[in-house]
Amino acid sequence: MKGEITINPFALLKRGIVDENPLFIQMVALCPAIAVTTQAINGLGLGLATTAVMAGSNLVISCIRKIVPTTARIPCFIVIIASFVTAVGFILEGFLPDLNNALGIFIPLITTNCVVLARAESYAFKSKPFSSLLDGIGMGLGFTVALVVLGIIREFLGMGEIFGFTVLPEFFPRTIIMILAPGGFFVMAAIIATINYLRMRNKSA
Repeated sequence: MKGEITINPFALLKRGIVDENPLFIQMVALCPAIAVTTQAINGLGLGLATTAVMAGSNLVISCIRKIVPTTARIPCFIVIIASFVTAVGFILEGFLPDLNNALGIFIPLITTNCVVLARAESYAFKSKPFSSLLDGIGMGLGFTVALVVLGIIREFLGMGEIFGFTVLPEFFPRTIIMILAPGGFFVMAAIIATINYLRMRNKSA
């Protein structure tokens, strides 16, 4: 296919995790990010589930891209992504029921996650299978890292815990707002502002 995208494998992974992080740089999928990161373990679970879906769907979409009509690509993307989401949902329900219950509706909603659909449209449908797989893994891991960072900060400030383990003594005041939606947006804004400041300083150096 003409115009196929090729890139260094390490650059692909780095792009997804650092350079074009879906949450901190592209600022997409904010709704599930704010909703599930009241605890770091929930962020890790949703991030890894999304990574598995992105890697699998990117690979399949890339493999069939030459036989799928351009006009029917979006329905095909959704069917493929939904199939992987269903498989991931069954695995979580069978082996990690507590995490599955905690994530709730946000597992099925991976099907319509703009990160997943965007990579299918902008990359997997134009690229070779191996690079599409790496793109899915890189973007998924970038999403996971962002969710875990958000979860750690919010859980630490809001409950004095990290991954469920108490790290602050009981007498230390908890900031309950941090595990509510406003606290999530505040932490997100602080992280994005810090990243932008560091990037601007590096450019001017």
